[in-house]
Amino acid sequence: MLDYQFVTDRLAVGGAIWTSENMRAAARAGITHVVNLQQEFDDRAIAEGTGVVILWIACVDDWLPKPAWFFRDGVQFALEALKNPEARVLVHCAAGVHRGPMMLLAILRALGYGAERAKDMIAAARPQAEFPEVYLESVEGFIHEYHSDTDYNPATPYSENR
Repeated sequence: MLDYQFVTDRLAVGGAIWTSENMRAAARAGITHVVNLQQEFDDRAIAEGTGVVILWIACVDDWLPKPAWFFRDGVQFALEALKNPEARVLVHCAAGVHRGPMMLLAILRALGYGAERAKDMIAAARPQAEFPEVYLESVEGFIHEYHSDTDYNPATPYSENR
């Protein structure tokens, strides 16, 4: 069974997809893009014919600091997808407890949400999400670098109440 929750109208977080049928179910639910953070499985193997675009960032849930560059591809992928008003992005890992929520937090922060608000939104939608301090610090390290990047443009193509 597909396991995810929407945190905003267009951003969702969850656990592993695992099967072609689950990927088709995600596509039927309007998911157009997936950021897969599980090291355990590459969703590209089950996405054929669904139209869902996959970004696989194989990550171990090791409770170690993540460098700022670790978040860049996932955040850029999601922001690019969200330029299309019909896009819906699912960010997931194996259980949807650490890695997926961590990346979604980085995406929400890049969109301009405050740290506590973004964390609370994720936790409200997915109560099993946990935010180890080392992962929170990693996200904030990325956000600091992201905002100091000369190419950063705070006017994002995606807006919901922030």
